[in-house]
Amino acid sequence: MNEEYDVIVLGTGLKECIISGLLSVDKKKVLHVDRNNYYGGESASLSLIQLYERFRGGDKPPEKLGPSRDYNVDMVPKFMMANGKLVRVLLHTDVVKYLEFKAVDGSYVLQKGKVHKVPANRSEALSSQLMGLFEKRRARNFFLYVQDYEESDPKTHKGLDLKRMTMSELYKQYDLSEDTQDFIGHALGLHRDDAYLTQPALATVLRIKLYHESLFRYEGLKSPYLYPRYGLGELPQAFARLSAVYGGTYMLNQPSMEVLYENGVAVGIKNGDDVARAKLVVGDPSYFPGKTRVVSKVVRAIAIMSHPIPNTDSAHSVQIILPQKQTGRKSDMYVFCCSYAHNVAAKDKWLAFVSTTMETPNPEVDLAPGLALLGPVDEKFVEVREVCEPLEDGARDKCYISKGYDATTHFETTVEDVLDMYRRITGRDLDLTAKDLSQVENA
Repeated sequence: MNEEYDVIVLGTGLKECIISGLLSVDKKKVLHVDRNNYYGGESASLSLIQLYERFRGGDKPPEKLGPSRDYNVDMVPKFMMANGKLVRVLLHTDVVKYLEFKAVDGSYVLQKGKVHKVPANRSEALSSQLMGLFEKRRARNFFLYVQDYEESDPKTHKGLDLKRMTMSELYKQYDLSEDTQDFIGHALGLHRDDAYLTQPALATVLRIKLYHESLFRYEGLKSPYLYPRYGLGELPQAFARLSAVYGGTYMLNQPSMEVLYENGVAVGIKNGDDVARAKLVVGDPSYFPGKTRVVSKVVRAIAIMSHPIPNTDSAHSVQIILPQKQTGRKSDMYVFCCSYAHNVAAKDKWLAFVSTTMETPNPEVDLAPGLALLGPVDEKFVEVREVCEPLEDGARDKCYISKGYDATTHFETTVEDVLDMYRRITGRDLDLTAKDLSQVENA
């Protein structure tokens, strides 16, 4: 450990492992350390025994739940957009070769107390009860505009300046109802609240295009989402393998390790008498006391069930978005479900997760609308986590700190933080166009 490195990375959460892998590929000498004896940090996947150790003080899991080894329970459950930034990073780095994915069976949205499938093809769109016939015609015109829109081609703008026009004004241009706006902005645009309505429309149009492109990225998709077999804990380990291939050094189970500062600047880490020095230190907020602030709290429920979520066509994997207006809240709620078909639970068991930003002192009250959709549960675990963000950008103190994980059940905000950290550390954007991704996929 008593060596000099270009970068020291603290914590093996997904964000930290991606950064470690990317910097190792950049030929940086990387030391990666975690206080825990397992990979994943806050975004780990736990066995059933580990889950009970965390939430039930080490009680023995009931036999009815099946073997502990069959479980890989995500602590930060999220799906990947098939054409999103995380998939592009996986392909760009060739980390995808360490993973196996399954398509997610369906994306759903709550409207007026009922769960509706987000249409994935023309047939589903025609039969959907999300809109009436005339509203579908108006929505079709809107979607055609979005699909054709290219920021670099003024001919596709049809006289509309989306950098100046708000999203609310664009909806009004197509005479879309409030229910349709709610569905589009939250189920397709994946906004967490309605603040986007008063912001320039361009960002939301690009989000909707990403949803559409992801839905048609691979043949036969029923939703725009992908999910890895054996849970999300496979992702940090895959990027850790990438770093190791390029010479990165890993040390787990280092609980007494702490950041070493000189004149307020991070210069490495110390662990007892051992010291490792580096030009900068990267890590999650838990390693940098006093250098972050709490911006919100996320409450998540984990439910083990013996059935799929009702009203989702017996799907093995789904996302359900509960827009804020539908539940009388200030922010959206998310339901994420996967099953034994993804090698994350015992035979004939499903895992359902409900997550949202806390708005009351009572987690059960915050989660109630989402939990009501699940039906009977065998076991339930509830956890509240603080979402922190750094006070500085790292330029002065050489501490490059990731943000906490929000309540969303997709990875777009997660990867945006990673790419921002990479930009601040290296002084340049990660070039995701350097490889022909189609050749990587075909290989």
